[in-house]
Amino acid sequence: MKAIILCAGRGTRLRPLTFTSAKQLIPVANKPVILYSIEKIHKAGITDIAMIVNPDNMKDFQEVLGDGHDFGVHLSYIVQKEPKGLAHAVSLTEEFIDGDDFLMYLGDNLIQEDLSKFVYDFRKAHADASILLTPVEEPTRFGIAIMEGEKVTQVVEKPKIPPSNLAIIGVYMFSSKIFEGVKNIKPSWRGELEITDAIQYLIDNNGNVQGHVVYGWWKDTGRPTDLLEANRRVLSEIKTSQVLTQLNDGNYKIEGPVVIEKGVTISNTLIRGPVIIGKGASIINSYVGPYTSIGPNVTIENSEVENSIFMENSTIRDVDVRIDASIVGKNAMISSIKIKPRVHNLVVGDYSTIRLS
Repeated sequence: MKAIILCAGRGTRLRPLTFTSAKQLIPVANKPVILYSIEKIHKAGITDIAMIVNPDNMKDFQEVLGDGHDFGVHLSYIVQKEPKGLAHAVSLTEEFIDGDDFLMYLGDNLIQEDLSKFVYDFRKAHADASILLTPVEEPTRFGIAIMEGEKVTQVVEKPKIPPSNLAIIGVYMFSSKIFEGVKNIKPSWRGELEITDAIQYLIDNNGNVQGHVVYGWWKDTGRPTDLLEANRRVLSEIKTSQVLTQLNDGNYKIEGPVVIEKGVTISNTLIRGPVIIGKGASIINSYVGPYTSIGPNVTIENSEVENSIFMENSTIRDVDVRIDASIVGKNAMISSIKIKPRVHNLVVGDYSTIRLS
């Protein structure tokens, strides 16, 4: 069995962060989102994976992931030149799949569920397709499945009047019959080949399409608020502290669970977990509140932060107001001007958001 991970999206809702990196490489709890996907797939016993990327982000993935050897998998890269839909992305993988069954994973999803049972049930049922489902409060926002027993009888994309509350959450199992479905559908009103249409083709042609309902948390990390929520969720799973460095300065206090990597400097600071602090970070005369991820070589001085993501090599210095619910990109700097007149002096890129207190 093989797997494909779809990572060809442009990440427009996460600009400006995605101007310099693919959205699946943005860190949650100091680990790129894509690595959570790869770990889930590997744990389910699948090691042969194709990454579906676009021409602009392929190099980013290759630099971070290489051929997958470091993560116990083998990665291939397939380029989707234009965003023509999920089913179009699937069509590009037919040669890679070579008649096998396969798992499809949307690369910006974070899912709590162990996928091993999902894979086992698909094989046991000899299904043509199986879709991961979960009950949601706003089914009009999702592709929705109608089920009879364990079989899916219909899939509907974002219905105005939802026939159920079971949303398709971005993980699928397919036999090679899905390629027949893809070849027999037409573009939707969006001009894309929809995977729901290909699944519905299988249903309409006596295919065995199963639904696998889960109740754990999942998150599409396509927006800043979603990234922050995912960060909170992952950090909340830290139950015991791991301090991997020698903290020589005794003038600090740590409350709650933390992960502190090698080479970290902490002085005159209160850290209230759950928090993760990457290697080489420096935190001086500051407060770090719960649900904060501090990346490698980040500097925080004379400032208060919480519930935020600070990416590698960023600097927060002499900020008078607590920074909360924020994402600060690589090599960014936020600091106060102490001389008078007091002004805001900003260099703000396209699609940035700044809220001043």
